[in-house]
Amino acid sequence: MADSVFQNSTVNKNSITPDKAQMYVRRLIWKIAIATLLLMAVGSATRVMNAGLACPDWPLCYGQLVPTQQMNLQVFLEWFHRLDAALIGLSAMTLVGLSLWWRQKLPRWLPYASLLALFLIVFQGVLGGLTVTEMLRFDIVTAHLGTALLFFCVLLVMGTTLTPYQGTGVANKLPWFGFTAALLIYLQSLLGALVGSRWALHQCLNLSQLCTVMNSHLIGVLPATVATLLVVFFSWRTAALHPALRQLANAAGWLVVLQILLGVATFRFHLQVEPLTVSHQAIGAALFGVLVVYTVLAFRDNAATPDDTLTPSLKTES
Repeated sequence: MADSVFQNSTVNKNSITPDKAQMYVRRLIWKIAIATLLLMAVGSATRVMNAGLACPDWPLCYGQLVPTQQMNLQVFLEWFHRLDAALIGLSAMTLVGLSLWWRQKLPRWLPYASLLALFLIVFQGVLGGLTVTEMLRFDIVTAHLGTALLFFCVLLVMGTTLTPYQGTGVANKLPWFGFTAALLIYLQSLLGALVGSRWALHQCLNLSQLCTVMNSHLIGVLPATVATLLVVFFSWRTAALHPALRQLANAAGWLVVLQILLGVATFRFHLQVEPLTVSHQAIGAALFGVLVVYTVLAFRDNAATPDDTLTPSLKTES
């Protein structure tokens, strides 16, 4: 009987074609990436609504999996944030399992990248626990967001690399513009997390304290915005650029404008309008994601060989 089970599992493993294996893994990666973006938005709402300590213990909440008796908006936000993180962790484990099970049908780098993603989400969970046990210490809260963005970045790189793409080979220096913009947005997001976790805006306006932190975030808007707009500008100046890169550049341009408007509104209302603050941080994460995808595709575009740029009909004729 054991031999029969082993033979059946071997048959099922071998019945999956490389294309199907890659498709299944790619879909899983993109689903995890979307869930991670939601996780960061819920985490932002949790902090803004002062719900970070709504569950006084960890990993349970009031010693229960579902604290029905204590449930209110703040407890729900913190509980749902943990639930989403746990589901993402299980999904990351599944990703590692599939990458190892189908390793002969997938790119060689995929199992290693999957293990890196799993390490980051586990580390993220540890930091999440420390935010509770250490009473929302600002450096841990900032590292918590920074790790989430890195995990998000790894997923996007994996998903974009596995996505079918026929480059035109004309990107030239565009990947480095995209990389620079993404890095600056990442650093700006960390500064924003530091401002929020230390309530630097309130203290700067009311007590003239932590103005250095607040001003660093405000000054950081300029290089991040300029770098993003340069991506848009040079994307439109590049002839025969792949439509996907143009669309991503346009999306980055609109997102950075929206991000600035939300930032101004958030500053004007002194972080008192929670939906504005949450939207500001969520759009920042989305902008970072768009730039990461743009950068990966642009690098792939430069790696395109002359044969890759031919249409299928031309390939057939040749």
